[in-house]
Amino acid sequence: MEISQLGEFGLIGRLTDSIQLRNDSSLKGVGDDCAVLHYPDSEVLVTTDMLMEGIHFNLVYTDMRTLGFKSAMVNISDIFAMNGQPRQMTVSIALGKRFTVEDLEAFYAGLHEACDPWNIDIVGGDTTSSLTGLAISITCIGEAQRDQIVYRNGAHDTDLVCVSGDLGAAYMGLQLLEREKRVYYEQLKELQQKMEAARKADNKPLIDKLTKDAAALSDFQPDFAGKEYLLQRQMKPEARGDIIAMLREAHIRPTAMMDISDGLSSELLHICRQSGTGCRIYEKNIPIDYQTAVAAEEFNMNVTTCAMNGGEDYELLFTVPIGDYEKVQQLEGVHIVGHITRKELGCYLLSRDGSEFEITAQGWNPLKAKE
Repeated sequence: MEISQLGEFGLIGRLTDSIQLRNDSSLKGVGDDCAVLHYPDSEVLVTTDMLMEGIHFNLVYTDMRTLGFKSAMVNISDIFAMNGQPRQMTVSIALGKRFTVEDLEAFYAGLHEACDPWNIDIVGGDTTSSLTGLAISITCIGEAQRDQIVYRNGAHDTDLVCVSGDLGAAYMGLQLLEREKRVYYEQLKELQQKMEAARKADNKPLIDKLTKDAAALSDFQPDFAGKEYLLQRQMKPEARGDIIAMLREAHIRPTAMMDISDGLSSELLHICRQSGTGCRIYEKNIPIDYQTAVAAEEFNMNVTTCAMNGGEDYELLFTVPIGDYEKVQQLEGVHIVGHITRKELGCYLLSRDGSEFEITAQGWNPLKAKE
């Protein structure tokens, strides 16, 4: 169905009529000029992300439901990274005429898939047209007790540096997808060139054959057997609310924390700069999945570089007092990768052979000038 058949308000109604508010702080959701929220005894956390087609996602290999899921999850992750609880979300979309009502329904299905396990209410947003591709802007609102909020600037000398999960898998998943996209376009270009030559020669049998080849190519499906975990990590990352719950249950309050969206190296430097500290990270302690290591070898890439600089893992990077060492050791899925030092000692990675390398911010930076 074309979106024009419903119009703006008809589309909004179709996408949001089934929403049921589940949080006491959500007094009024979609359907008025503003959502109305009420937080009498806690601090409000607000985070916004904008995602642009061709910059943050590629619709050649990303379906609309998966895109909705990831768009929501990257915002949810920011709230958890402040040691908060996400409660509400607003969703704004700018799209062109090539999208249908069914595309938007799939996108919203992905949003709900991400929000429902955490009881997050979708309470508003905006929808408009675009002449330059799909644009998505999502705002997530959460809450936290004032004395429980964790900022980036609280790390201290001797604190332990910890990460959840494993690193580098999302980046290797992206490499796989981009490689197969290149293969697809190379085959398509070759087919188009052959078709043009066949038409010039008026070779009907060859034109018929190439037409069938083109139809087969439209159903192109790469073989990703054995690499499913890498694709899952890239396409459908999971915000680590489970780690936040584990830390609370263990009575561990991080001194500094953020999620790993732009790469471990960049995030470490953010924490150290804002905390006025240095750090030492041990290469042998960086958690890396087997599939990530295999893929890095296949692409002739250094797996540690992928883990340090890849980004989009949406794991948690946090520091804790050294006195919590034994508690942290008991947490499943949490790894101690190093420690905080004095600022004058700098930020360094200690390799397996004992060499020291200064950590530089080589992670994702969408506004960096291309070399």
